[in-house]
Amino acid sequence: MTELAQLREQYRSGKIALLASLASSGASSRGIHSLLKKLAKHTDHTLKLLWRRAGFPVSICLVATGGYGRGELFPHSDVDVLLLLPDDARLDDDLALKAKIEGFIGSCWDSGLEIGSSVRTLRDCVEEAVKDVTVQTSLLEARLIAGDQKNFQSLQQQFEEALDPQAFFVAKTLELRQRHNKFENTPYALEPNCKESPGGLRDLQVVLWVARAAGLGKSWDDLARSGLATAFEVRQIKANEALLSLIRARLHIIAGRREDRLVFDLQTAVAESFGYSAHADDGSKLPRRASEALMRRYYWAAKAVSQLNQILLLNIEERLNPNTYVPRPINERFLDKAGMLEVASDDLYVRNPHAILETFLLYETTVGIKGLSARTLRALYNARGVMNSQFRRDPVNRDTFRRILQQPEGITHAMRLMNQTSVLGRYLWVFRNIVGQMQHDLFHVYTVDQHILMVLRNVRRFFMAEHSHEYPMCSQLAAGWDKPWILYIAALFHDIAKGRGGDHSELGCKDVRVFCRQHGIAAEDARLIEFLVGEHLSMSRIAQKEDLSNPEVIAAFAKRVGNERYLTALYLLTVADIRGTSPKVWNAWKGKLLEDLYRYTLRVLGGRAPDADAEVEARKREALTALALHAEPFEAHKALWDTLDVSYFMRHEASDIAWHARQLSRHVGKAKAIVRARRSLAGEGMQVLVYTPDAPDLFARICGYFDQAGFSILDAKIHTANNGYALDTFQVVSPTLAEHYRELAGMVEADLDRTIEEQRPLPPPGKGRVSRRVKSFPIAPRVDLRPDEKAQRWLLSVSASDRVGLLYLIARVLARHRINLQLAKVTTLGERVEDTFLIDGPELQHNKAQIAIETELLEALNA
Repeated sequence: MTELAQLREQYRSGKIALLASLASSGASSRGIHSLLKKLAKHTDHTLKLLWRRAGFPVSICLVATGGYGRGELFPHSDVDVLLLLPDDARLDDDLALKAKIEGFIGSCWDSGLEIGSSVRTLRDCVEEAVKDVTVQTSLLEARLIAGDQKNFQSLQQQFEEALDPQAFFVAKTLELRQRHNKFENTPYALEPNCKESPGGLRDLQVVLWVARAAGLGKSWDDLARSGLATAFEVRQIKANEALLSLIRARLHIIAGRREDRLVFDLQTAVAESFGYSAHADDGSKLPRRASEALMRRYYWAAKAVSQLNQILLLNIEERLNPNTYVPRPINERFLDKAGMLEVASDDLYVRNPHAILETFLLYETTVGIKGLSARTLRALYNARGVMNSQFRRDPVNRDTFRRILQQPEGITHAMRLMNQTSVLGRYLWVFRNIVGQMQHDLFHVYTVDQHILMVLRNVRRFFMAEHSHEYPMCSQLAAGWDKPWILYIAALFHDIAKGRGGDHSELGCKDVRVFCRQHGIAAEDARLIEFLVGEHLSMSRIAQKEDLSNPEVIAAFAKRVGNERYLTALYLLTVADIRGTSPKVWNAWKGKLLEDLYRYTLRVLGGRAPDADAEVEARKREALTALALHAEPFEAHKALWDTLDVSYFMRHEASDIAWHARQLSRHVGKAKAIVRARRSLAGEGMQVLVYTPDAPDLFARICGYFDQAGFSILDAKIHTANNGYALDTFQVVSPTLAEHYRELAGMVEADLDRTIEEQRPLPPPGKGRVSRRVKSFPIAPRVDLRPDEKAQRWLLSVSASDRVGLLYLIARVLARHRINLQLAKVTTLGERVEDTFLIDGPELQHNKAQIAIETELLEALNA
């Protein structure tokens, strides 16, 4: 065995032995830092052997930088090193030295060390550090491994002289803010990065970096000795840092590579390494995943780190700028300290618990206050024990909390701040149950508490003029709404009963009923709030799953909401709720469906009974007006319209009817397929019109084409004219549609036409790619086939994990049984689809055939 091979084997076996002890330590995070230090020392030893083997001149140093410089090394982290040369070194001229350096770096990799290396002179290091805060951070924790001690000390001295603590603090806090923005300013992402996310290890490292640069200490104990942190805070920091470090180390081991994200694929394995297992929670009787127990523990740690990071950074900032903060009294309990709300005494909240909620009311109402000072945050952190059941029952506190909700401004920031400081969960005890609670429905991308606060934010934005461009109709309706706080309370409670078992809407109704009674909400307002919590899912379900052209659907919904005030409130909450689930879930088409349902229902509530004939005539008149603007020949539309029945005109808007007539009036009854595409009037995607002789497999053929061409179908209106022609309209989207609309529209018109005309056998379905989330949290497909109220047609509902080609699989089964499709509503909720089809066909009249269709659909969805 060669010397390098022997070194590689020694390094590998030593590392395996150390990691084995980590894997067997169970849930205890005690000793994790000791282990990480041992990994660093083991790496030091190997590097020193390689350094001696390379035979460098004594004037050259090998320096550990970055995380490795701290003397701790995670299992698969990079080993960052600096080869520090004297200022008179010239690598271009000294080829022998250059060869030794290249040989050393190569031997490191050959020995199993994944190093990140830089080669600089002392002068280069200082110059680069002045220009780049990343280099400053790396050198701040530099540690000598081998080589010239004097050269390294000279680097430290010159670096410290060049370092500007104030500028470094500003740069690192800006960097922190930018990093937090990247992770949406929440520690509660469902797949958090335990190093980089808010509340992760990087937040703690930033505190030590800026403290070290300011000469305030190099460790948590140093910060306690200098008065920047209390002994209690240091204990909290050390405990949470150890937990996060253990999670990160376990992630590396389980992934077999550097992986700092708690991705769904790995959460269960990491949880099991802590000894967690699936079980039923005593409170809800619901089965809990092992990963949920781990993630709940992670979120509480990350939340504490976020709070302590903010407290310590504010303290350090005050030390760096001692003369710029002159307090101004607000009242006898609070001061304005450069725009930060500060308690007048450290024990204020213990002496006067009413001041806790007063803090957030003042935050909303005092002009110029933009946050809480370190002293206030620390006082809140240490007063958590005061917020007990007596505190929650106190009439003064209930009155203050109601006033917080009813303020005209600042509600979103106040609620977020209350959640960050743990006040919201301790005052509103039912809210505490959903803090850090994951949602495994492939729909929400936030924990329940973060989703609720996101919905609250969305509702608030409806009332802000600067956001009126985002949701014009919602902003218009909000402008005429008299009590925004009714919607705020409904948003706060709409999902508050998630995870308890049973219907969370019903349980939420009970919770909000109690809340309204305890907080003196008038009976009329309380009834509306309870209605919104109970019905917050109904409007989106009807808009996305039912036939809005059916007057009976609209009449039933109008009866359910009762009046225009309830309808408007439910519409605003529904839009805010869908927008608060995931950036992927909302689209312009969903917005249009909700808006259509709102307008149709408003007409009925205004006293107009549903009248299909009158509605058809109105749409025809509007379509004729649009046709006249395009100078269409007199009665050119008649040949097409004579082949269409009432259901066509009820299902299509006037703009679509006019477009169809313009495109098809000269092609009625001709054998050739007609395909036309245009930008969707909904504001997103493309509308595709298909007119061709009908065939049992036509829908499947069209779906197959869209899947292969990379389009997703959002909606399909399928109509068969009385001359045997299919007139189908599809709403489709594609990731590249916005940039390449003209080319894609031309491609669809040519290629789909050819696909229909060629009449080849249907191609076999491809193996659709399944996302990571679907693999980690698969849902059992569900198929429901039942007759409509008149027993003339059938409603087919399909729920399954989304994947490429899913709609084509369904369409193939329907085609095989010669099922006629009249309407298709395709709803994508993150990685889950909820599709509804209105169908008919002779086979549906036989129970045996129905069972066969449902069975084949389930087999296709499970394939």
